Amino acid sequence: MKCHYEILCISRDASGSEIKKAYRKLALQWHPDKNLENEQEAKEQFQLVQNAYEVLSDPQERAWYDNHREQLLKGAGSSYNDDSLDVFSYFSPSCYKGFGDDPQSFYAVYSEVFSKLASEETDFLDDPEDVNKIPKFGNPLSPYEEVHEFYAFWMAFSTNKSYVWLDQYEISQGDNRRVIKLMEKENNKIRQKARKERNEEIRRLVSYVRRRDKRVIEHTKLLQEKAEENKRKAEHIRREKIIQRQKEIEEAKLKDGGSSLLQSEDYQRKLSEIESLLAEEFGPVKLQKQRNLHQKSHH
Repeated sequence: MKCHYEILCISRDASGSEIKKAYRKLALQWHPDKNLENEQEAKEQFQLVQNAYEVLSDPQERAWYDNHREQLLKGAGSSYNDDSLDVFSYFSPSCYKGFGDDPQSFYAVYSEVFSKLASEETDFLDDPEDVNKIPKFGNPLSPYEEVHEFYAFWMAFSTNKSYVWLDQYEISQGDNRRVIKLMEKENNKIRQKARKERNEEIRRLVSYVRRRDKRVIEHTKLLQEKAEENKRKAEHIRREKIIQRQKEIEEAKLKDGGSSLLQSEDYQRKLSEIESLLAEEFGPVKLQKQRNLHQKSHH
């Protein structure tokens, strides 16, 4: 895995504006449409540039990357003295090829990764069969309900591993109760630290994968389209109500010559309803501007 800073050709203390500037320059340089003669290389480089920018442009992602940079670059392997899967090598688009259904695809690679992570928990579950209940990553055609269930579980992942093998002190060697308690306390600190680090590694990986999962991206796009459609429908309904209320007021004016209309409760109610509907559409500030324009037009 290549360093994100090196990919963008910037220093490790680069500012946000410098990161954006470097990204735009390289994205333009490596865009596949501008490199038809070496499209495959351009596609790979473009993906690396995008990935580097996504991480470094997010303050939290950048901070985590900076703290784990050496592990990510070297693929240092597990520091827990067990057979834990080294997840750091999977924080890179170079670990998969495309989003199809072949063995090297995004879905095949991460399906295997999360299957291994789940199997690591087997020996630490009350019932080893419960490992089969852990949601699977799935494939390109998995229903979104299953995709959602997968991410809901893994984003809140908490390992069941005990990490007792990391204990620094042998309790049986304690001379008295006080010493034994101190030994237990220190051992527990080491175990908790290992759990916390492992949980954070896996949750970060889940977040990394989720942002690139086409199933999630397409579902998010669908929700946005539905939200826009609902917004348009709501605006249409509000405007229809405004027109209807205005029509009712005008009809009432014609009916009684307007002599008592302005003082009637029905008129005030309908006027308030129109203003409320306008406030929903334009907001209080814009509504006041609308009122001011209306008043000027009548002077």
